[in-house]
Amino acid sequence: MAEQNIKDMNFESALGELETLVQNLESGQTSLEDSINAYERGVSLKKHCEKKLKEAELKIEQIAQNEDGTVSTAPFSAEQ
Repeated sequence: MAEQNIKDMNFESALGELETLVQNLESGQTSLEDSINAYERGVSLKKHCEKKLKEAELKIEQIAQNEDGTVSTAPFSAEQ
């Protein structure tokens, strides 16, 4: 089975593959070469997931009503 291009993967697919890679590495049943390749792909998948999360975070905005009654948006903050 050919590996999917990471850039074309959605977050859920990338995370699922990353979890599978980790399980396979933890099992100790892969050769050294396969482990190295899996590790390298895992690093790329992790970076892709982080990028997708950052993109989602930037898209989430909080709608606020100003004191003068106008409405504006601001970046979402979990601390508020």
